[in-house]
Amino acid sequence: MRVTEGGVELEVPGEQTAGVEESVFYNPRQELNRDLTIATLRAFRERENRAESYLDAMTASGIRGVRAADDGWRVTCCDIEEDAVDLAQANLERNGLENGSRVEHRNVNALMHEAKFDVIDLDPYGTPMPFADAAFARCRDLVCVTATDTAPLCGAHFNSGVRSYSAVPRNTDYHTEMGVRILLSALARSAARFDVGVEPIFTHATSHYVRTYLELDRKATAADAALEELGHLSHCEDCLHREAEYGMTANPLESCPNCGSERILVAGPIWLGPYRDREFTAEIREQIPDAFGTAETARELCETLEAELDAPTYYDQHKLCKSWGLPANAMDEFLADLRDAGYEASFTHYGGTTFKSNASVAEIFEATEANLE
Repeated sequence: MRVTEGGVELEVPGEQTAGVEESVFYNPRQELNRDLTIATLRAFRERENRAESYLDAMTASGIRGVRAADDGWRVTCCDIEEDAVDLAQANLERNGLENGSRVEHRNVNALMHEAKFDVIDLDPYGTPMPFADAAFARCRDLVCVTATDTAPLCGAHFNSGVRSYSAVPRNTDYHTEMGVRILLSALARSAARFDVGVEPIFTHATSHYVRTYLELDRKATAADAALEELGHLSHCEDCLHREAEYGMTANPLESCPNCGSERILVAGPIWLGPYRDREFTAEIREQIPDAFGTAETARELCETLEAELDAPTYYDQHKLCKSWGLPANAMDEFLADLRDAGYEASFTHYGGTTFKSNASVAEIFEATEANLE
């Protein structure tokens, strides 16, 4: 079927039906991901104006590569599936973008080991880790990564998460952010093997995937600095208290300092540093035109991320209040109460009742209870 997205027209596989698998995958729910990709590429090109080559590493229908080519990038689309290669080539030609762009029919790891690119975009089915080493070894400036295996990342499929990311994920009430930080940790460690430091300049967890954009600094000292952002989390299963500690060696809590419980989960190594650059996120927001199909949603997401605190976990107000036996008031009022009590507090992009604060669970409870009296 024909679709129009971001000003380009493409032929894509029809909707899948029961028992029928398309050899070329197309997901209309990823339009937000692709709109934000183009806005991020525009903002990054203003920061690094020499960047011009872009690899769409698993191109499928070619939609992401075609949109990047239409935006002025010198694009290479790559896929191991012959049908995908044919479709991507046809979509480039349909939009008059075949000159200056190309399609490769091969294993993308082999391609990345042979050629350098300013920007490499990894958007595989499932974990991106089998492609990370080659990307960091050869990319000059920016590696963009999508991970759709959120259950392993979040700890719901524990063994799979350990195998894929060489870390211990835990399925907590902030499981979505656990996935974000497990992914960033694995990517930082992959890059460090090549003396490359990473800085996550824009990251979001939306729907069924995590998406991050990592600016590279190809120096051993930068790799060391990135590894210093790793650490471990201790989480109390009874009162939801949590503590983070930097360092590659875990030093977990033996018991909860808030409630005394010994039911402590330990996760890590995870990324404990910021996962977006506030100023760059604002620049991305400015690069989102009204013509994008997800413009309003994309801008709102950027605005939330700009204001989001850098605390390594979030809380869910409804879950906290339920565990305390207290009523949940409006989120604006709830966060205002925390600020009035002297704490920082912000909404998060993870959900409408999620928030971040520098207050502990005990301090949040005290502020909440005091305002109900």
